[in-house]
Amino acid sequence: MRKLFFGLAMLAVVVSCEQDQSEPLEEAQEIQVDMSDFTLYAEDDGLTGKSADAAEKCHSMKNLAYRLEKNPGLAKKMYDIEYNTRKLIAAKKPNNPGGGNGNGGGGDGGTDPVYEGAVNIPVIVNIIEQTTGQVTQAQINSQIAILNEDFTNTNAGTINIPSEFANLVADVNITFTLAGVNRKTDTRSAWGTNDAMKSAANGGWDATDPANFLNIWVCEIGGGILGYAQFPGGASATDGVVIGTDFFGENAAGGIYGHGRTATHEVGHWLNLRHIWGDGRCNRDDFVADTPTSDRANYNCPTYPTVHCRSNDMTMNYMDYVQDDCMYMFSLGQNDRMRALFAAGGARESFVQ
Repeated sequence: MRKLFFGLAMLAVVVSCEQDQSEPLEEAQEIQVDMSDFTLYAEDDGLTGKSADAAEKCHSMKNLAYRLEKNPGLAKKMYDIEYNTRKLIAAKKPNNPGGGNGNGGGGDGGTDPVYEGAVNIPVIVNIIEQTTGQVTQAQINSQIAILNEDFTNTNAGTINIPSEFANLVADVNITFTLAGVNRKTDTRSAWGTNDAMKSAANGGWDATDPANFLNIWVCEIGGGILGYAQFPGGASATDGVVIGTDFFGENAAGGIYGHGRTATHEVGHWLNLRHIWGDGRCNRDDFVADTPTSDRANYNCPTYPTVHCRSNDMTMNYMDYVQDDCMYMFSLGQNDRMRALFAAGGARESFVQ
């Protein structure tokens, strides 16, 4: 956000003087990280957001609240991941603003602490369909293609980005490869959001090697919910993304949400992004410095400018709730936040080892 509530960019210089005055002074940088704004809960349950047609676009924050209740150690683990993310971003070289785009480190030829270079993520699609062939191979292929467009900044919609945000558009340089498809039929009309579809014992599919594969479950979630994701730090057995059948890939049944961007949004959560409005009022943050402050989700296809909290909303960001063909960017700050997960010791480091 433009208003930084934590001191990500603050560097305290500690000068160490050797007893031998003939030796040069050495400078060491101690990164100061302010975690005072960090929270794991939405400020107001209503701010998780429903669209005009009562579709609850994303259930990730509610699933997180459920998981926090079930796992007392999860909050500390997520706090540690957040602390490490902020520390890495604070140490980032100022003349390498994009980071992670394969362009190397700062002007001195060094390497930035956030992970650089291309990342490829193999994907396992776990389908639980009501009738055989309900989810087509064309849907699957289109979904992988859409993820690749969005995470490499080749979404054609970027021509519509207003000049205010044009220099903030990130090529995240992450690609996705279909590694396998699991299918089974089950006639139930609603699997809910408590991860039953992720368990073979409950009739779903167990996750496939989550340290090395992104698992996407496709099923009838119910309640008008489009999808949800597990944030980094959660249990391995439930790690991944869930997408409603109608909203997976290119699918006319999904209407304005039938162009595959629900997966882009949920994979953003899986890579540690929050909703762009921070799930709170104007004093709440999504922990990203270059996304404007807002106090609500946007829906449909808003005109520019759309103003909340005295700034123009970045409505075209994938982490808002607009319809699929009106979202077409991640910001540079979001890029850094995602790529910090792949750095040494990061929660997704196993994907690049």
